Amino acid sequence: MMAWPCSWCPVLFVTSYLAILSTHINAGVSDNFKTVDHGHISIPEGLPRLQDTDSVLPETGRQPSIPVTAKFKDPNLHPEHYPYYFTHHPEEAAICRQDDDCLHKDALDKRACWGYEVGCYRQNLTAYPHCFKHNPGWARSIEAQQDIFWNQTDFGYLKNMREGHTQLCIPKTQQSTSLDCSPQMHFCRARNLVFNLTQLHPHSTYQRYKALASGYVSGDCSMNHDILEQYSQHKGDLQSWVKELGNISEISTGTREKLQSQCDVVLDKPTFLMKLDAGVNMYHHFCDFVNLYLSQVYNQSYSSDIYIIMWDTSGMFYGDFFSETWQAFSDHPIIPLRDMAGKTVCLQDGVFSTLPRMPRGFFYNMPMVPDCSGSSFMRAFSQHVVHRLGIIQQGPVRDKLRITFLDRNSSFRNVINQKELIDELKKNTGYDVKVVVYNLKELTFVQQLKITHNSDIFISMHGAGLTHLLFLPDWAVIFELSNCEDERCYLDLARLRGVHYTTWQKQHLLQKHNEAPHPSLGTPHAKFCDYSFNKEEFVRLVDEAAQHVRSHPKFIPKNIHDEL
Repeated sequence: MMAWPCSWCPVLFVTSYLAILSTHINAGVSDNFKTVDHGHISIPEGLPRLQDTDSVLPETGRQPSIPVTAKFKDPNLHPEHYPYYFTHHPEEAAICRQDDDCLHKDALDKRACWGYEVGCYRQNLTAYPHCFKHNPGWARSIEAQQDIFWNQTDFGYLKNMREGHTQLCIPKTQQSTSLDCSPQMHFCRARNLVFNLTQLHPHSTYQRYKALASGYVSGDCSMNHDILEQYSQHKGDLQSWVKELGNISEISTGTREKLQSQCDVVLDKPTFLMKLDAGVNMYHHFCDFVNLYLSQVYNQSYSSDIYIIMWDTSGMFYGDFFSETWQAFSDHPIIPLRDMAGKTVCLQDGVFSTLPRMPRGFFYNMPMVPDCSGSSFMRAFSQHVVHRLGIIQQGPVRDKLRITFLDRNSSFRNVINQKELIDELKKNTGYDVKVVVYNLKELTFVQQLKITHNSDIFISMHGAGLTHLLFLPDWAVIFELSNCEDERCYLDLARLRGVHYTTWQKQHLLQKHNEAPHPSLGTPHAKFCDYSFNKEEFVRLVDEAAQHVRSHPKFIPKNIHDEL
């Protein structure tokens, strides 16, 4: 499927916004939510306020009974995430409490919550989106605007998905098949499902998501056809799992053992199934990784001892320039569906991940209220990937700001006077300036992320490489040297991540070179040329970014004694 250009990101800015809110409200927004009228619909106004008599979270009852010999199995999370993990896994908290070798006892009893949990209130959250200007066209107040942003881009999105979650195929016994999904089958969970892939011939088709023969998926459960019809409106390949799971053939087996006896392959580990976007483009491929993490949070499972299946019915090669990122999620190689062609496969415990092109999706096709920033979910995603890949923050550094200039070294959007700009920056002894080419021939992807994560200011021309901003430290500034007339793409991504964004404003102080026609339009276009920039204005903008970095509350330079 052809990847859409980033300039299409805000296409559904208004229409999708109204649709997503309408869908979420119809899916059953909690009675605890206040609403604010916004035209002809109501908008969830975020989390209810904590009253003096309210508990932080519902009481979990008596402590789980844990064998005294039980040992805590560390899920390898970012240090900030353990309080949330223990809130959701009280049995693991009990094991940690009695295990002398558990290193996370300081995270116990904090009853931390992200916001999507029942009984979690806004006062319990350590962070909430910030809106720096009230936009009356979107909300009655700046507080309501914050709530809208939280529902669109943060754990509120997850809360609304979960509230519409229901069973689509009802198990006949405790050991038989089950299937439950979120609205429009954007996310599904299945147990003891059978896939007959004997008629899958991947090398005979170029269709990555070809519909398989009727009856290829079966299970010992009773399909709820009324709910299925309601949840089958989104049928695009990268929009839902309707095509793959909407026609389960009902069989009777009685036990899991009898069900699995008919299978050539039994997937006996938790398995995440995914349909992927373009693996050669960082912006688009990270739609996949963000949605995988969203699915793990949704499922409250963070183990890396899982299988990940790439659902692709073709025999085409899938180019993946960012394959090292999978190591943040699984200890095992990714399994292409074609590797199981000709076999009958039993899925013992499966999650069908949220998808990269959902009409009202997360990251891509995401409507965003203007003038707000800071999704706690996206910050958690960034922390999770950086931690699992073993990337260490080595700063901030006292008396030096670490500036990374990404040299595109590509056919278009090169900076003609790049050396002049860099030489001018280096005159400032308070700047440690590094020019990098993010090419896999030069640096592995993990090496690239280490440089990005240890940058205080990251500078680049418009392009997918700016997706690296997801992994900048909280105090950093992303400087899109020119947005090439695609004003919203990386500005919105920076707002989502919660880092400061700046770009070139004085167009008379830049010059275009080597202009070429747009391949589709046939006319000159801002993305198909090279640029040069006024060096004084460039330095002024970097100095302005440096001032923002130094004034950020989280910019606390390390002393050499701290490191020792």
